[in-house]
Amino acid sequence: MEKLVVALPKGRIMEEAVDLLRQCGFSLPKNGDLSRKLIIEDDESQLTFILAKPSDVPIYVEYGAADLGVVGKDVLLEESRDVYELLDLQIAGCRLSVAGIPGTQTRMIPRIATKFPKVAFDYFRRQGKQVEIIKLNGSIEIAPLIGLSDRIVDIVSTGRTLKENGLVEMEEIMTITSRLIANRMSYRMKHPMITHIVDTLEKIIKK
Repeated sequence: MEKLVVALPKGRIMEEAVDLLRQCGFSLPKNGDLSRKLIIEDDESQLTFILAKPSDVPIYVEYGAADLGVVGKDVLLEESRDVYELLDLQIAGCRLSVAGIPGTQTRMIPRIATKFPKVAFDYFRRQGKQVEIIKLNGSIEIAPLIGLSDRIVDIVSTGRTLKENGLVEMEEIMTITSRLIANRMSYRMKHPMITHIVDTLEKIIKK
């Protein structure tokens, strides 16, 4: 029987995704062991799990290195990959927001620092606002503090990191949850296996 390959994101989403998959009956190591592995085999369920950087998950799925993947909606919108979005897993809930230092003036054309330049640009364009987008890969919160940007667009969960850096949430762009995605060819060729996983996950989510 041919195996199904599932790409899982390392980091904050993985713990909740793994817990959900365990509830479905799939065998996965303890979280401490997961951090040391890149590929995990579940022979009983005929599944192979690949652990990847979150932004790489939709790439693996689009090009067929993985049949399925778990990824945040923020990454899907930013990457615009050619994959099927099958299911809202309703895990790793957070929001994508505009934040900044309260009471500060912005430039005529505000600078926005973000890891999500496409999503940020589209959001401000819909509002009819002209902005300059600066893409950063590290800690976004530092940008307003050193004068690099007027505002940031970033993922907010508890808001603690913003508060610790003297920033406040100003506008919520969207609510983010993690999604199950599929490679288009795999969805056709391995449809029974994929449908079984989707149906099992849906039952667990609706409990």
